[in-house]
Amino acid sequence: MSLTVVDNPITNHYLSILRSRHSNSETFRSAGRRVALSLVHEAARGLLEDEIEVETPLEGTTGKRISQGIVAVPVLRSGLGMIDAVLALLPNVSVGYVGVARDEVTIKPEEYYIKLPDMTGKKVLVLEPMLATGGSLAYAIARIKDRGGEDITAICVIASPAGVERLQEEHPDVDIVVASVDRDLDYRYYIRPGLGDMGDRLFGTV
Repeated sequence: MSLTVVDNPITNHYLSILRSRHSNSETFRSAGRRVALSLVHEAARGLLEDEIEVETPLEGTTGKRISQGIVAVPVLRSGLGMIDAVLALLPNVSVGYVGVARDEVTIKPEEYYIKLPDMTGKKVLVLEPMLATGGSLAYAIARIKDRGGEDITAICVIASPAGVERLQEEHPDVDIVVASVDRDLDYRYYIRPGLGDMGDRLFGTV
């Protein structure tokens, strides 16, 4: 498993807007999309390509085209905030969904919805903005593997060290692309310093 922290001025700029408690839902969504675009760019490294012949206005040349099918799987609900970035950048994308709620007492994941396309031979991008305890993401990845997913990358905005460690233990074959690994978790299992509840801030349900 590889852990890639996307550290560049553009990502850092918009991540700071996401973190700010003063960002309203519209500002938050806009900044989140820009961070997601940066993360998807990084996650796309290694996608299979074919060489193609291209005619420019001046002459023929050789170009490249992404040839590998891609499946994007947002973990509901906050993962929905990242799907536009995938669809904007990548061709040949199918979309699946895994709905997982965290029991606030036991902190265990509870599945309430799953719909996945055929993933044979495809790159699977699992979209989970907040990798806190890692329980929901680890569960979602296990279900994806049950349905045939093999080449899997998790795309997260912010992770905790505990969440990264759990994913490394349970899914050592899964790569992680993240904008920041933050300090720790608080007593409610929120990432600190974090950005609060991603889903609530995305959809204005704070």
